[in-house]
Amino acid sequence: MKTIGMVGGTGWVSTLEYYKLINQLVNDKLKGLNSARCILYSLNFEDIDDVFNKKNDMEGFYNIVFDAVKIVEKTGAECIVLCANTMHMLADALEKNIEIPIIHIARAAAKEIKKLKLSKVGLLGTKATMEKDFYRKNLINDNIDVIIPEHEDREFINRTIFNELLKDIMDLKSKKRLLEIIYKLKSQGAEGIVLGCTEIPLIIKQEDVDIPLIDTLTCHVNAIVDFSIG
Repeated sequence: MKTIGMVGGTGWVSTLEYYKLINQLVNDKLKGLNSARCILYSLNFEDIDDVFNKKNDMEGFYNIVFDAVKIVEKTGAECIVLCANTMHMLADALEKNIEIPIIHIARAAAKEIKKLKLSKVGLLGTKATMEKDFYRKNLINDNIDVIIPEHEDREFINRTIFNELLKDIMDLKSKKRLLEIIYKLKSQGAEGIVLGCTEIPLIIKQEDVDIPLIDTLTCHVNAIVDFSIG
């Protein structure tokens, strides 16, 4: 079993899910008392929010995450897991400066989308995930068309993530609006919806909609465990 190096805390709510699901899947596959061999470095998300959202300091953002990644690498991890979709905007730069692979969440999502034989998907996430190309390019490279919500909806989703979901607040009014956005994307031709923020699957479930949901947290966990024990 390879040792998994996790950089979490972005936010802690979904990092809890990562830890639980990784260990559950390892045990499902190996049985007995087996659990994952892993190292977790949990960042203070306030530090990330300050440099990334408030100051738009990409170098500062990178340095915080890079320092955490190097600590995890030095402690014996054999792969790096960035426990948030948005942090993957740093993945390409990080991979050039470390010796171990990053298990990329968008590549894991693309694999699931292809498995479902979908050619066009809607993408929900933080504004950065929806608007920048670091995430979409991994889907487009697999010939998957990607559409995103309109500006007002993107602003709402971003506010909901930062003001509610990252604080473990699950508001039914926000859930209703998120579902309306999902159905709007469906009406625009989306065959499935990528839940491109690891907190969104905590409030939106497959039973809530009649369109396939790609739960990126679960896709990522499957890829992580495959690497560790495959």
